[in-house]
Order: sequence, then structure tokens, then C-alpha cells
Amino acid sequence: MKKVTDLGGAFKLHNGVEMPYLGLGTYQADNEQEVVDAVSYALEIGYRHIDTASVYGNEQGVGKGIAESSRDRKDIFVVSKVWNADQGYESTLSAFDESLNRLKLDYLDLYLIHWPVRGRYKDTWQALERIYRSGRARSIGVSNFMKHHLEDLMGEAEIVPMVNQMECHPYVVQQDLMDFCHKNTIQYEAWSPFMQGKIFGLDEFRELSAKYERSIAQIALRWNLQKGVVTIPKSVKRERILANTALFDFALSSEDMAYLDSLDRGERIGPDPDNFDF
Repeated sequence: MKKVTDLGGAFKLHNGVEMPYLGLGTYQADNEQEVVDAVSYALEIGYRHIDTASVYGNEQGVGKGIAESSRDRKDIFVVSKVWNADQGYESTLSAFDESLNRLKLDYLDLYLIHWPVRGRYKDTWQALERIYRSGRARSIGVSNFMKHHLEDLMGEAEIVPMVNQMECHPYVVQQDLMDFCHKNTIQYEAWSPFMQGKIFGLDEFRELSAKYERSIAQIALRWNLQKGVVTIPKSVKRERILANTALFDFALSSEDMAYLDSLDRGERIGPDPDNFDF
């Protein structure tokens, strides 16, 4: 179990960069005032990690929220991702420039390959390595890469990915993949920690919520963090953005951690990384 003590805490990536272990996800947040307000409020109350992607269509709003906050840029960990249609060497370099332009930033703290597009992700990774060496991305990684994708990529890569962002919740734990990433110093990160809302209807979480006198969301996020997994819950509601930070004055027992792990049934909410067509 990794030590998680406060909202300002971070896990160290294999290149020495510190990645805040709790971030704000912005998937499906619109590009207008909604995402601007969510980002600026999150930064105001102490978040230091904002996650977006070109396909979300809200990088401009995220950048505006960052600009409107009082927090120094150097204290914010900003993440974006190259979309599937833009994968390939030259097209990835262009896509990265376009993301920076929309965000109105000089650099990203982490740039990810969004999905393992067959026949293209190796060229895309070479572009990310070039971006990393240029200093315009402080770290680089992947998203939705299974073990065989990682092994294939690492067989030719000069730089091991620093992060693998995966769908992660108690119905799809993928402990073997987590262990592989840990062995290879690849930081594991969770997307959809609330199973796109399904988690709030699960009896197992209602019981733990009552036991710990914490919300279901807080139980799910605390499980992520105690497993050493970076997590990025998405919300545009101020009360939920704030409530998602109340994770550092309680801990789940080892028995309850094991219980949540045991719920794994390979039940995905999102697409299968081995079978997607977009």
C-alpha cells in the first residue's frame, strides 16, 4: 500500500517527475463555462492535476480554467492525449502542437497515446519520445494498453512509458496488468473509477459506505489510492469536486481492500482495448 496523506500528494514517475495522485477528469465536460468553472474551482480548492484529451473537445475551456486560476502553472500537472485518427509519427507531432495551442500552454506535464491503434502506436510512440526529449512534455505514457500492447511497444521503444491510464474499478481490476506495470515502473492510473455512475447502485459499496461513514465515491477513490493507483474522478459540480478530496483522514482495512479486489469480474463499462473500432 502506497502512502497517501493529503490532496497535494503525488507518486513519483520513473523519470523523477511527481504526478499528483488525485486529479480532475474532464471527459464529457463541455468546452464552455462548465469546464472552465470546474477546472478553476478544482485548482482553487487544492487540486494540482487536470486531465483532458483532444477528443474531449474541451482543451480550450480547460486552458481557460487554468489561466483564470490563481495557481502557478508550474504547480499544475496538465495531461492530454493524442486521438486515434491523429496517430502516426508526423500527425502526432502536429496533434500535440494543436493541443498546446488550444490549451494556450508551452508544455504538458503528461502526454498519452489514447488507444493502442494497431499498426500505428509504435510510430506514435516515437513521436512522443521526440516530444519528450524536446522538453515540451515532462512525461509521456499510454492509455488503454494491455500487457501484450506494452510488451510489443517496449520491445522497440527507447523510453519506457511512464504511465498507463486504464479503466479501473472493482469490477475490472486487472491485477496482473497492475503488477506488470509496477514491475516495469509504469504508473497505473484509473479512468472511470465510478463505473460511469453504476458504482452508486452496488450493494457492496452501500455496505462499505455505511461501515466507514463515507460516501460511495470516497470509498472507491480511497481504494484506488491505497492500491497506488492515480485516479481522476470527473465532475463539474462544485460540491462533488470538493467531496472527492475528503480521502485522507480515513483508510480502508486490508480485509476490505482484498474484498473489493475480489469483486473483479472483467466487466467493462468502456470499450475493450483488444476490440475497438474507432
